[in-house]
This record gives sequence, C-alpha cells and structure tokens, in this order.
Amino acid sequence: MAKRSQASDRQSRPATMRDVARLAGVSQSTVSRVLNDSYSRLPISAETRQRIFQAVEQLNFRPNRTARSLRTQDTCMIAVMIADISNPFYHSIVRAIHNITRAHDYDVLFSNTDHVPDNERHFCETVMHRPVDGVIMVPFHLTDEDLDEIIYRGQMPIVALGQHVQHRQVDVVFTDDEQATLESVSLLSGKGHRRIAYIGTSVETGVGERRYRGYRRALELAGLPLDPSLVQEGDFSIESGRKAMHPLMDIAQPPTAVCASNDLMAMGAMETIVDMGLRVPQDVAIMGFDDIPEATLIRPRLTTVAQKPDEIGRQLTEALLDRIEGRFSGERRIFEVPYEVIVRESA
Repeated sequence: MAKRSQASDRQSRPATMRDVARLAGVSQSTVSRVLNDSYSRLPISAETRQRIFQAVEQLNFRPNRTARSLRTQDTCMIAVMIADISNPFYHSIVRAIHNITRAHDYDVLFSNTDHVPDNERHFCETVMHRPVDGVIMVPFHLTDEDLDEIIYRGQMPIVALGQHVQHRQVDVVFTDDEQATLESVSLLSGKGHRRIAYIGTSVETGVGERRYRGYRRALELAGLPLDPSLVQEGDFSIESGRKAMHPLMDIAQPPTAVCASNDLMAMGAMETIVDMGLRVPQDVAIMGFDDIPEATLIRPRLTTVAQKPDEIGRQLTEALLDRIEGRFSGERRIFEVPYEVIVRESA
C-alpha cells in the first residue's frame, strides 16, 4: 500500500530534477549541467545525455524558471511597449513577437501607451525595476537619454520600431514611410488630382515628421503648391479622421483626394465623405497607410501602403534574441522592411 501511495504522489506532483536524476541513474548535478548546457571539467558522454533527455521527456519535466533566473540572472521575460493595441496594424506585430518568443521559451510582458508621453516614460520606469531580459518598443516620444537609462540602469538590450531612433546601441527596424508617403501622393497626382489633402499626426513625433515630409516632397515633384488649408492633424484614430474631413470639405476649393497617414484615419475620412452624400473615389479619392485587415472589408476597398507587420514583428524579435542570447553584441543595426503600395478601389 505504501508503495502505491508513493507512486500516486509522484504522479500527482510536478516532476523534479531529483526524479530525473533517479530515472536516468545519474546525480542531480549532472542533470543540472546537461539541462543548463554548463561547462564541466568532467566530460558527460552522449549516452548519459541521451538518458537524461529521455527521462525529462518521460517525466514531462519542466525546469523551475525562478531557480534558473537565480543561477543565470536570466528571467526568460521580454517587455514589449506597443503604441496603440487597439490599432489592427499592431496585432500582427504582437502575434509574431508572441510566436517567436514562445518558441524560444520566453514569456512576454505587453504594455500599451496610446501614444502618450507619460505612459512611455512609465514603461521605462517599470522595466528598470522589473526583471526582464530585453525590451521591444514602438516609441514616439522617448529620447536617447530615456533609452540610455534603460540600457545602463536596467542592463538590458533594446530594439525599436522607427528610423527616428538614433541611439547607437539600439537596433532599429523600419519601413521607409517617408518614401512610401511620397509614392502615395504621387499616385494621386498621377491620376490628375491637383487638390490633394493630407491628414497626418504631430510633426513633433518621428513618424509624423517623416510622413509629412514625404507629402511635401511629392507636391514639389508634381509642381503643386503646399496649401496649409489642405493639411489636418489627427491622432491615428478613426474619429480623428472623421473630424479632420469637415474643415477640409468646408474650404472654398475642397480636395479631390486625401492621403491619410494611417488606415484608421483614412476610414474615418471616408465615413465623413459618404455621410455628406459624396462618393469615393468619384468625388474624393482616399489613400491610407498600413494595410490593416479592415482595408479590404470596407467598400470601396482602401488603396493603401502595406508595411508587412508580421515581418516587422519577426525582425524585432530575432534582433533582440540575438543580443539576449549572445549572438551579437556590437553597435546599432538597422533592418529595413520593404513596403508595397496596394491599389484598390478608393483611389
């Protein structure tokens, strides 16, 4: 009876390293060295390693991460700062990060900032006081000094989305959104539009400044004047796109085309146009940016720029794991993800 009780107890509780060692016929220290891939002056044979891995599989053994972190100073935790989790553009990025980190046995701590500077700074404070191995971020307001604090006080690597991040120790993944915006506006001017409006975001942020610069350059190339009455500022939301269209349509010479710096604002602008009894693209053509899934669900389907967010998420994650796991330790790397202008019915 006692033996059955002990066997039942082993089945009901998680397996331990002692159980693995007993089944494999080796010491616990040998199991530890094999599982942690630690250096040993005494060589461990391939046959012994095989017995240990077979025991691990048979017992469904899972190492204790807390104990591992005390030994190695690794937490198996990555912190991710997303600018707006409600924006579908970030969904594929988050999924790619999650899938790759899970495959490498890391957990992920996600934080949403809503483009608010104080929220970004709060994230920095959090990761400097919470044990994480590295950071992936989409910063809009952080400075090099902010990033310095995380790197040196937190002693952790950072990778970031956006070419405005210039810190020499932060790897950057980006899409050339200035050139993509230029091509978008040039597409509209090439279709004969001469009154092309722009709904952007604050030029105080890197992405806002770059895309507005692309708009200006496209007008210059087309020989069109920059009319301030054709420029409105939004905040990447559908509602801001709706609101931005009203002053644009109230001017004496309203636009015949609108380039919005993301799909959500473009969709909001389209709603206002339709509510006014006008047609897209016959009365006003609409151009977006991001190619979120909803861009193909609305009617007319949205002409836009595809940024390939799944590839962005993959590149961000692999760059960070390279640093965490010691495959790279040099200065800033830059990874450009190509874009594609997708022509649909809205323009």
